[in-house]
Amino acid sequence: MDPEEFVQALKKLGIKLNDHQLAQFDLYYHLLIKANQTVNLTTITSKPDVYLKHFYDSITPARFIEGLRHHSLSICDVGAGAGFPSLPLKIAFPQLKVTIIDSLNKRINFLRDLVHRLDLKNVKLYHARAEDFGSRRSHHREQYDLVIARAVARLNVLSEFCLPLARIGGEFVAMKSVNAPEELDQSRYAIDQLGGKVINDHTFKLPVSGDIRRIIVIRKQKRTPKKYPRKAGTPNRRPLLNTK
Repeated sequence: MDPEEFVQALKKLGIKLNDHQLAQFDLYYHLLIKANQTVNLTTITSKPDVYLKHFYDSITPARFIEGLRHHSLSICDVGAGAGFPSLPLKIAFPQLKVTIIDSLNKRINFLRDLVHRLDLKNVKLYHARAEDFGSRRSHHREQYDLVIARAVARLNVLSEFCLPLARIGGEFVAMKSVNAPEELDQSRYAIDQLGGKVINDHTFKLPVSGDIRRIIVIRKQKRTPKKYPRKAGTPNRRPLLNTK
């Protein structure tokens, strides 16, 4: 997908980018590739692949969540890595208020420079573990309209990272691929325990490549019990499962 194909593909979704936004995506690409020489940010480096599998893919939640397009939602991106999906969403929809957390300080340093160079406003960056960021002592707990994550962990683990950060009535959006049905089945107990309910499960294919994508939308219906998230590392070692 070259930049023109990127523009046309987004137009089909009803998303139009202006020249300034296109220049931001172009600069994003060049800064990403330059930084990737010294910091492990992505294995996807060709321009067509970055535009398709990072930029376009990151914007796809706006196909299904209308608020991303029109409202000043507060978004927390858990484990954003090189800024995906929140920064492409921020470029496409500048009114969004974005918070990014990542456990690797080198990535946060890259993102800090990137946000500055792209002149993005209302973007906050935190070097933190998700378990600490959403703990009962954190002022970030249950504060966000939308919590989003892409390619971070299995859904039962990811739910424990993300649902504690969503406000009641807010949503957790998990961006997944072909293994999503199995993950979702294994995660229903965890989602319920953490105060969530699956309200939508969208499957589609990326243009050009035909890669399968799954966007699972989970609404926060009740407060997350104070014991969650558990200590850093525990969700990965002992995922929440229904053992009955």
